[in-house]
Amino acid sequence: MAFDNLSSRLQMGLRRLTGKGKLNENDIDEMLREVRLSLLEADVNYKVVKKFLANIKESALGENILKGLNPGQQVVKIVREELKKTLGDEAVELTMAPSGMTVVMAVGLQGAGKTTAVGKMALFYRKKLKKRPMLIAADIYRPAAVDQLVTLGKQIDVPVFEMGTKVSAQKIVTEGLKKAKEEGCNLVFIDTAGRLEINEDLMNELLDIEKIANPNEVLLTVDAMAGQNAVNVALAFHEKLHITGCILTKLDGDTRGGAALSIKEMTGIPIKIMSTGEKLDAMEIFYPDRLADRILGMGDVLSLIDTVTENIDEDEMKSMAEKMMSNKFNYNDMLKQFKMIKRMGSLSKILGFLPGFKGIKQAMNQVDDNAFEKVECIIYSMTEKERIHPELIDRDFKRRERIAKGSGRSIQEVNRLRQSLDQMKKTMKQMNGMTEEDAMRMQSQMKNGNYSGMAQPKAYKGKGKGKGNFRY
Repeated sequence: MAFDNLSSRLQMGLRRLTGKGKLNENDIDEMLREVRLSLLEADVNYKVVKKFLANIKESALGENILKGLNPGQQVVKIVREELKKTLGDEAVELTMAPSGMTVVMAVGLQGAGKTTAVGKMALFYRKKLKKRPMLIAADIYRPAAVDQLVTLGKQIDVPVFEMGTKVSAQKIVTEGLKKAKEEGCNLVFIDTAGRLEINEDLMNELLDIEKIANPNEVLLTVDAMAGQNAVNVALAFHEKLHITGCILTKLDGDTRGGAALSIKEMTGIPIKIMSTGEKLDAMEIFYPDRLADRILGMGDVLSLIDTVTENIDEDEMKSMAEKMMSNKFNYNDMLKQFKMIKRMGSLSKILGFLPGFKGIKQAMNQVDDNAFEKVECIIYSMTEKERIHPELIDRDFKRRERIAKGSGRSIQEVNRLRQSLDQMKKTMKQMNGMTEEDAMRMQSQMKNGNYSGMAQPKAYKGKGKGKGNFRY
């Protein structure tokens, strides 16, 4: 993720304080130097860095901190609060029309990711709020922009209004809004044109579209890779248009993340949406407090819960839990479980939500996001009888040999899958007999990033080059 380097440096600086029983001004100054370097390396605007550090120092040098209990932990809390405030303090969601049709206009420079962003938002709000979205293709200049939006619309099953590239963008938007009303759509996303740089022609066209559409939201799409330059882009657009919020894209790449920490503080424009991956469902509401927790390695359990509830049906989850507790869990059930997890996204993304895992960067890099496909190949190579009765495979080496050949995997991998199924059964049996006191103790351990005694993903190095494989 974009904040990996920033996260590592910040945690390193704060770790020096958390083990100390007493702090003095020199300790605080040393920590602030590390924080300053990490923010500047992340390409955060220098004015934002200066204010950020001044606020932390003022709070951290208070008498209650220096002479209080656990001063290091209190400083971490101060840094978290200041980080949250810099990112925007509170989440600001899209403004939806109380009745009728909500219109969202996406603007930004060429290459920022507007077209993909509107497709992601249409899918997100259709699933989350049960809206009936429509996409309007108003980018008539970029080659294949209209075709790209039409393709996206087919992938997410959302209608796209387009009139090709020979008609003016103003005409397309006018007719598109009429069509949306006729079709009974209550959420419209307008994909507008961009340029490599801001110019008068671009702004005049966007102003015309804004007057025609009278949008509830004008969202500026900002590339997280732009760093400090994102602030200049935001200010230039904000001078001409009524920008109501930002969409931050490409946060999944190896970028510095300075844009996220600079935009709100420098422009006053809230970040409302963030794109966290290439897949069309890789989009989230921007929660400053949750992102601050992720950056500081505290995990993001709330976002994990949101991901689970959005992708997994409650009845489906209950049914799976009952099956696991009944000790009749088999390979068909395991396959269903893996498919449920796959709907939530990549393994590395899911592990990134958990406290403590974000700091284990080497283990995260070794997680193989194709692990489930390998497991599926092995299970699909079994007969239906073998899937229902795992003991048939356990006591017959020839069956395991046949399954390995049929799936193109090794016998060792088939054996690991058997061990994984047995381990899951044992874990469920233990959880079935767990008292409320045991559960509270485990929850407390997880909150503190202590996973000793708990099942964790293990990485092993495969024979091939590149990343290791995920041990299932």
